[in-house]
Amino acid sequence: MKPRMILGAQLALLLVSTGVALAADPTGNYQRDDGMARVRVEACGAAICATDTWIKDAASSEKVGDVLVMNLKPAGGNLLTGTAFDRKRDATYSFSMTVEPNRLITKGCVLAGLVCKEVAWLRQ
Repeated sequence: MKPRMILGAQLALLLVSTGVALAADPTGNYQRDDGMARVRVEACGAAICATDTWIKDAASSEKVGDVLVMNLKPAGGNLLTGTAFDRKRDATYSFSMTVEPNRLITKGCVLAGLVCKEVAWLRQ
């Protein structure tokens, strides 16, 4: 699974289409736990967007400005679930985000959940 698929959060203040505000606010700037990428998470319409703001490896397929658009809904507590659309790859993934005070934990899956990857993002 490509790292871009997991951007998370691969990452998000979301007012779902029903107008219900999330209890936890994931908006902000985050660094991936491996130190290889940074993102800005913010509302973009009724969705949440995670935009790459820094990529350590310039040869990577990830580039500054790449965007992951997440359509998430509260799933209890600090968990959000739904889908994430990678504009660059024109691909949609099942996606979840756990919002903690100083980090996000994102999980993206393909192949009906058979292949998943979880990534922690530290608030900057």
